[in-house]
Order: sequence, then structure tokens, then C-alpha cells
Amino acid sequence: MTTDTLTSFLSWYFDHHPAHAAQVGSLEHYSTFGDFSAAAFEQRAREKGAWVARLEPLPRSVDRDLALSVLRGSLALEAWPGWRRDPQEYSGMVFFGLLGPFLHRLLPEDELVATAIAKLREVPSVFAAAEANLDPALASPLVVKRARDQVRTGRAFVLDSLPQQVSSPELRAQLVDAAVPAAEAFDRYAVFLDELVLRATGDWRMGEKLYSTMLQDKELLGYGAPELHQRGQDAYAALEAELVELAGSADWRTAMSALQDDHPPTLEAMRAEYEAETARARAALVEHSLVTLPDGEECQVVPSPPFQRAIMAVASYVGPPPLTSNRGGYFFVPYTPDNATDEQITQRLRTNARSQLPTISVHEAYPGHHWHSAWVAAQGPAHPLRKVFRTPYFSEGWALYSEKLLRSVGYYTTRGALMGHVEARLFRAARMVVDTALHCGDMTPDEAEAFMVARTALTPGTAAGEVKRYCAWPTQAPSYLTGALEIDLIRDDYLAAGLGSLRDFHDRIAGSGALPLGLARRVALGED
Repeated sequence: MTTDTLTSFLSWYFDHHPAHAAQVGSLEHYSTFGDFSAAAFEQRAREKGAWVARLEPLPRSVDRDLALSVLRGSLALEAWPGWRRDPQEYSGMVFFGLLGPFLHRLLPEDELVATAIAKLREVPSVFAAAEANLDPALASPLVVKRARDQVRTGRAFVLDSLPQQVSSPELRAQLVDAAVPAAEAFDRYAVFLDELVLRATGDWRMGEKLYSTMLQDKELLGYGAPELHQRGQDAYAALEAELVELAGSADWRTAMSALQDDHPPTLEAMRAEYEAETARARAALVEHSLVTLPDGEECQVVPSPPFQRAIMAVASYVGPPPLTSNRGGYFFVPYTPDNATDEQITQRLRTNARSQLPTISVHEAYPGHHWHSAWVAAQGPAHPLRKVFRTPYFSEGWALYSEKLLRSVGYYTTRGALMGHVEARLFRAARMVVDTALHCGDMTPDEAEAFMVARTALTPGTAAGEVKRYCAWPTQAPSYLTGALEIDLIRDDYLAAGLGSLRDFHDRIAGSGALPLGLARRVALGED
């Protein structure tokens, strides 16, 4: 009965969230973005409440508790609804919903174009729904401006970038023709957002109560925002002491700044050096037998998509659709927007200095996001919910855990690379401090930017992009170090119990998906 109910829940979820269903590889949901009317959002909320009532009486299991954590987190956010506050709830889904199928190539090109055309026809209605739904009393000017910067790239994306994914001139022409109304819809949406910025009076702060609810009910952590903030401060102090020792001076930032003088000369050179470092990280996994590599996995190191550059200042990753046989992923190197100044480009290159490339490559590729995503995709069909629902508290925690794991086998071979690795952890501790302070009302964005510039190795431009991200995406930034520290504790208990080798632990816990950490512990220690 439990399996049938969970299967029904997943089917319901896919039908009501087709963009996510397509992202994980459900081909039957490839041709639509779904219904974004206010009535549809309200109906989904009611049905989520009904699903909670239906699932709660079932016997306790990891999969049942995963579904409940997803539903409870979503219902908690009804008090702070993104669909009424954040324009990127619509534009981000359109961008990745159009590009994703071309990245993964699960269908022949003519069918990919047909599904893209079907979705392009929906773009005007998606943005019309956004204009009807977004509430100036709830939307923050800061969040609206961030989304607007991305939306302004929409015309070039649908008319230029997306057609470049198609090899056939005839099919490419069909795609361009279908993209014209979508481009016009992007333009109208950008104008609407220009006006919304002037009318918006909402607050981007989540508030301590809801922030703690998300940590406890969705992430299944045993603490709330105040303890998370304190954990960040404690971790920062310990990591700063280590950096001072490595630098041989209390002024470790000057030492890091000097290291940042040694950076790739161009954006393309940065991409090429990341590609070489990614290959070296993969070789280290094989040499030290740290994990099992799935058959057919491949990580392509490519420039970040143009539409992402306005809102993302750091490296990122898109993995294979986990419900398919695809094992290919994309490590997106953080290019600047096309209109960036020489100074902004230099700042971005300095933030990706050669001392920092090794730890970032480990995080994004091996055994970080790419290995993890490919390994999850390679698991059998027994637990589909674990392939669909992911939390950054595990996925980002795993990637940061991976950075430390590679340190344990001597991967960082120079003092500079070791400092870059430690500073990367310190940066994540700073995120814990800043994100909680921002959303609990203890820090302004200007104060947060100043903190990140003074207390990490970020350049001012990158720090500004980071803080905008924290304001728009509460609770995500602390996930990295929080998750890494929890995985450390689970590993220690696993090894102390004699349940297997270190490689066995990695394969087991990472193969369980990206579960809330309380559920990941249960799987690692023997509960299916």
C-alpha cells in the first residue's frame, strides 16, 4: 500500500509540476510548462495538504518521510509565496526548461525542436500569469531587479542562443520563427518588471520563524536559525585560525589577494584550466579508490549560459536527468555578462585564481556534483522519489565534503592551493553567518557585502552578486558547510559501527540521492 501511494503521489506531482518532471527525465512532460494561474497555485496548495493527510498514517519509511518533508516545506512557504513575490519563479523555469532538453539530448533533434516550439508558444501565457500574480506589496525591489537583469537576456536567448543548439538549418529556422512571440513576451515582461520595481514595497527577508521552520520541517535538522548562525560563527573562527597559520600572518587576506594575482588571463583560458583541473580530480578518485565511477559518465566543462551570467557569479553545475540512462553533466564556468567592463572581467578572473581552481573543480565535478549526480542516476529504479527530490543541504554539503576528502589524499599540492581550499570553506561559513543575519533582520545588504569583502577573498563585484542571491534564495547559502559537517558526523558513526569501508560509505550515502540529512543518516546506517 505504501509503495502504491507513493507512486500515486509522484504521478500527481509530475502532472502538476511538468517543468520539474521534464528536468529529471520524464519525456511525457517535455512539451509544456504547466499552469501558472493563481487558481492553479491555490489548487496545488490544497492538494498538497490532502497529500500530507494521506501520507502521515502510513508506516514510517525513508521514502514516505522524504515525501512529507517536501510537502511540509512547500506548505510552509505558502505564508511567503514565491509565485507572488519573485519574478524568477517564472523566468528561471522558462530559461532552463527550454535549454535543458537540448543539453541532455534524450530525443532526436526533430522531436526536441517540436517540444521546444510547443513550450515557446506557452511563454507569453506564462509571463501573462506572472504579471497577474506578482503582488507589489509582497515583491521586493531588490528581488525584482535581480530577476529583471536575467529577463533582459531573454530575447537574445530564444532568438540566438537556443537555435544554436540545432544542427539542421530547416529545423533551426522553424525554432526561430516560433521564438519571435516568445522574444516579444520577454520584452513585455522586462518592461513590466521595470514598472514593478517602482511599485514594489515588499520585504525580501524571510524572518526567523519561517527560516527555522524550513530548517526543521523541510531539511529535518534538529535546530533553527539562531543555532545555525552560531555554528557559522564558530566554524568561521576555526577556519580563520587555520588560514592565519597557513599564511604565516594575521593578515591572511593580503596573502590571498597576492595569490589571486595569479589567475587565467581570459575567460576562455579560465574555462580551459578548469577543464584540465577537472580531469586531474577524476584521476585522483581512481588512484585512491574513493568512490565507484558509473559507466558512461562524462563531465563537460563549458561557459555558463548567457542568461545565467547576470544572476550567478560563481561556478555551477547541471547534472544528467536521473530517471534516464544519460550520465552526462555540465560544469558551467562563471563567465561575466557580455556587457561586462574590463574591470569586472578581471574581478571575476581573480575570484577564480589558480590557487582556487583545484577545490572548485573538486566541488563541481569529481567527486562533487558531477560524480554524485551521475552515481544517483546509475542507481536502480527501486526508489524514484530519491532521484526526483533533492535538497541542497545534502547535494551542496556533499560537494563541500568532497573538497575536504580530496585534501585527505594530498590533492592540494601547493601552499596556495591549500589556502584556496581552506578559504573556500571559510567562505561557506561566512555564508551561514550572513544568510541567517540577513533574513532574521540583523544585517542589511550593504552590511552583508562589506562583511563578505572584508572577511572572505571575494572581490566587491562578486560579493554584490552573492548577497543578491542570498536575499532572493533564503536558507540555500548555509547548506554547503552545514551539510558537509553533518556528513562528517554520519561517516564517523558509519565507520565506527564497522559497516564498511570509506568507499562503501561514499557509494551508499551518495547513492541514496540528496536526502534531508536526517534521512541520509538513516540510509547510511542501514535503513532502506
